[in-house]
Amino acid sequence: MTPPLSTTDRTVPLIAITCGDPSGIGPEVACLAWANPVAHARAALRVVAEPAMLAAAIANRRGMPPLRVETVATADRRPSTPDTLLVIESGDPTPTPPIRLAEISAAGGRAAARAVEAAFAATRTGQVAAIVTGPLHKEALHAAGYDVPGHTELLARACGLRDDAASMMLWLPAADRVGLGVVHATLHESLRTALARLSPAAIEAAGTRLASLLAALLGRPPRIAVAALNPHAGEGGLFGDDEAAIVAPAVAALASVGIAVTGPLPADTLFLRASRGEFDGVVALYHDQGHIPIKLLGMHRAVNITLGLPLVRTSVAHGTGFDIVGTGHADPASMLAAIDAAARLVAADWPGATASAGASSPPSR
Repeated sequence: MTPPLSTTDRTVPLIAITCGDPSGIGPEVACLAWANPVAHARAALRVVAEPAMLAAAIANRRGMPPLRVETVATADRRPSTPDTLLVIESGDPTPTPPIRLAEISAAGGRAAARAVEAAFAATRTGQVAAIVTGPLHKEALHAAGYDVPGHTELLARACGLRDDAASMMLWLPAADRVGLGVVHATLHESLRTALARLSPAAIEAAGTRLASLLAALLGRPPRIAVAALNPHAGEGGLFGDDEAAIVAPAVAALASVGIAVTGPLPADTLFLRASRGEFDGVVALYHDQGHIPIKLLGMHRAVNITLGLPLVRTSVAHGTGFDIVGTGHADPASMLAAIDAAARLVAADWPGATASAGASSPPSR
């Protein structure tokens, strides 16, 4: 386990932050979150980036805090403070010509991926306790030669695992209750592909990972619901037998190991019930089934958490924001929540034995 940092009154983990694509709002939300003292309450922070590129990325953007930028070694264990941005070099050279705002480019995709690779390496060698990622742009990632859909698969492959070894989870913290977690049984893929790949085993794996994660966040066994695939949960077979053939066996398997689980339940009412506190978590069967309701309930407070990997990785739940980049409208709430969630998971000694890492080779590109 990563050795924690000691301060005069507390012990905190070291957490690496990547800014995502420098053409988007990632550098803005990272800097805005850094300037908030709340971000440093549970962790000592580092930004992983190429310092000159980061400085260029935040120059002349409205609303940026007056941060001093200092390059530090990965082994530097000092606590972080809101006024000085501590940067670990990612090893990605500054591109010529420089990256421009709101522009899809191979240079932007490469900068985002190289920062994740450097943060991953620091995590796998035990120098960093967790990774918090800013938003990348998938077209830019592909333009840079990375044949992965996003962060989830990038990290899975870096761990020597298959893409489907990991699950996406959205965590929505709430001031008036403990929060809501949604895990997805499929990943970033077309709806046609996701439905073809859906299986009882995939749903069971997602539910198991969700139960483990929520137990760490909540400090108690969670209550989980599994969404149905078809309208009205198939209407007793009138809309297909997917619920009986695919979903119900997974629910039974989860219940058999002591997980408090209900389902399959119609998705159109399930999320309303969950938002009112009836469930702590929901297993969604495909991307939009889970993402749309969570983003309606609180897009700028939500956190993306990767499950199934032997490391802690959280992320903002929003995109690169090319439409608002540099205007001063970027909201750091999701980044702050992602930092907080990562620190809580490290403190809870999560993840458990959810996956075994292979060789820590860089992802294919």
